[in-house]
Amino acid sequence: MTSYGDDATVRDILTAKGDTWAVVGLSNNTARAAYGVARVLQSHGKRIVPVHPKAETVLGEPGYASLAEIPFEIDVVDVFVNSALAGEVADQAVAAGAKAVWFQLGVVDEDAYARTTAAGVAMVMDKCPAIEIPLLG
Repeated sequence: MTSYGDDATVRDILTAKGDTWAVVGLSNNTARAAYGVARVLQSHGKRIVPVHPKAETVLGEPGYASLAEIPFEIDVVDVFVNSALAGEVADQAVAAGAKAVWFQLGVVDEDAYARTTAAGVAMVMDKCPAIEIPLLG
């Protein structure tokens, strides 16, 4: 199996790319993985920014309907949409000036990975930051 984002890239995104994480697909549905992961990110000092068509306030943070509507700098875009939609989100993240893109477990788009990294933006696919953060030690 191909790995998209080695340990050094994972560590760099989690520790050095910045603490403002847009979580695409995050809503107030506590049963969804995005909610649990966003809560873990918050517990590790990250500011989460919900991005969802409903633009709900989630975990105390105001939401936005799209990345383009966020009026401040985003460091990392964490993507909780299916692989068919994820490439477009990666392109939007690059256009928005994000320093990194993170595709969650099960989200893979090799063309998006190639485009994003070619644009000089760090990227990880098919991994979960809530699993990786505790491994940093």
